[in-house]
Amino acid sequence: MAEDMITTEGTAGNFIENFITEDIAEKGRYEGKTVHTRFPPEPNGYLHIGHAKAICVDFGMAEKFNGICNLRMDDTNPTKEDVEYIDAIKEDIRWLGFDWEDRFYFASDYFEQMYDFAVELIRKGLAYVCELTPEEMRANRGDLTTPATSPYRDRPIEESLDLFARMRSGEFDEGKMTLRAKIDLASGNFSMRDPVIYRINKLPHHRTGNEWCIYPMYDFAHPIEDAIEGITHSLCTLEFEAHRPLYDWVIDNISAPAKPRQIEFARLGINNTVMSKRKLRQLVEDGYVSGWDDPRMPTLCGLRRRGYTPASIRNFCEKIGVSKTNSVVEYSFLEHCLRDDLNTNARRVMCVLRPVKLVITNYPQGQSETFAVENNPNKPEDGSRSITFSREVWIEAEDFLEEKVKGYNRFYPGNEVRLKSAYIVKCTGCKKDENGKVVEVYAEYDPATRGGDTPDGRKVRGTVHWVDAANCLDAEARLYDNLFTDPEPDVGEKNFLDYINPDSLNVLRDCKIEKSVEGASMPVSYQFMRLGYFCMDKDSKGDALVFNRSVSLKDGYKKK
Repeated sequence: MAEDMITTEGTAGNFIENFITEDIAEKGRYEGKTVHTRFPPEPNGYLHIGHAKAICVDFGMAEKFNGICNLRMDDTNPTKEDVEYIDAIKEDIRWLGFDWEDRFYFASDYFEQMYDFAVELIRKGLAYVCELTPEEMRANRGDLTTPATSPYRDRPIEESLDLFARMRSGEFDEGKMTLRAKIDLASGNFSMRDPVIYRINKLPHHRTGNEWCIYPMYDFAHPIEDAIEGITHSLCTLEFEAHRPLYDWVIDNISAPAKPRQIEFARLGINNTVMSKRKLRQLVEDGYVSGWDDPRMPTLCGLRRRGYTPASIRNFCEKIGVSKTNSVVEYSFLEHCLRDDLNTNARRVMCVLRPVKLVITNYPQGQSETFAVENNPNKPEDGSRSITFSREVWIEAEDFLEEKVKGYNRFYPGNEVRLKSAYIVKCTGCKKDENGKVVEVYAEYDPATRGGDTPDGRKVRGTVHWVDAANCLDAEARLYDNLFTDPEPDVGEKNFLDYINPDSLNVLRDCKIEKSVEGASMPVSYQFMRLGYFCMDKDSKGDALVFNRSVSLKDGYKKK
């Protein structure tokens, strides 16, 4: 991640705040008005982490200036819109902690008004019906030294009015005609070269059914929607900067009830992922992931299922700040923000992912004892829980070696190891099966070291986690890595599907976890001691517990 993104852009008083402050100041363009923003997603897919930044900007700026923010579905394209996406969008925004209250709208609420404004432009001689096909329009687009052309530009107003009405009535096939704004065919800004503002589309709409067969283009509809809703500041991503003259042209040439100001900011890019809704949909529909909420996806529902918290995502968006320059943030910084939150708030438990049995040979058969341990050392108010200890416990297979290796301070014959919060034990050997695999490790405990203390002051370097074999639960753990092996899988001519990471999901079954998690509800976050942060997955059923690793304990970003 570019260092200046964190050290300079995440500070108070970014350029959007400064613009708004000027606008609402004495003699500003919105003096005395309430700051009014909007978040206008297209309901054709699930929101992703890039949308989270836009949500935080749109709703966050309204909050900062004691204003209000609308939620509006940009449903001007019936091709891939669905009620499923609308419900998911609302859920994600509420999950992040924002509320639009009663200000929930659809672009389709304004279809009749948009049509009337289009007619107004035709009557003013500022729009005309064009019969060029899309291919012909591209061929007649011109270049920087050659103006665009259209033989229909000087079509009489009454003729365009008649044809536009007949377009609405369904008389013409798709692609046969469009309505174009009459602006400047020689403009150096190609979005001003008589852009199409209405096209014919005969697919049914998710709200209006077959009532309409012509639909406004986004660049025409969006400023109208903002004006009707009384938006003061239309905050959008940087790719719309070149379209701002068209936004202003529409507002200036119709009888708009308000004159919003469009301000652009850089969109969020993160490495080792893709954030095109089309590409995310392809991953889902072609079965590369289990669904939109697959924990490897950058969607908000995927991140939520993986164990990301609203606080971690809002903190991430705040720290990367608001910029006018596109840049790519390292995924490890998003993980860093989650780790910061969970380190403070996640409960601690012990879980063994790759278990091997440790038999404490001098511990009495049939005996068991209980230890009280803190749920979270950073939050004393979370209290403590009880864990049991007996002759046989589970430890990680990697915590035992038959021969000492330099720097290895865990189990090997003759070495003393502290069992977290229980006793110090001395490894005495192991048992292997016919294939040479270690199936049991043996040790003797020191009764004087209850709680892991060393009254005689001797040094014990290694501390390992464990789970009582007589009192534990079985679980499945899903370990996730980046979905793509290439940091920029969809840049240039690359086919992003060629870079899918075959090791992005590693499923471990027959894990052993302490019983304190029994009956836990989702989405409780845990720190599995020494292993990482995990949360229970929705696939958990009764005693068949499933946990997703949200993030490892190691902070690669902080290390850098």
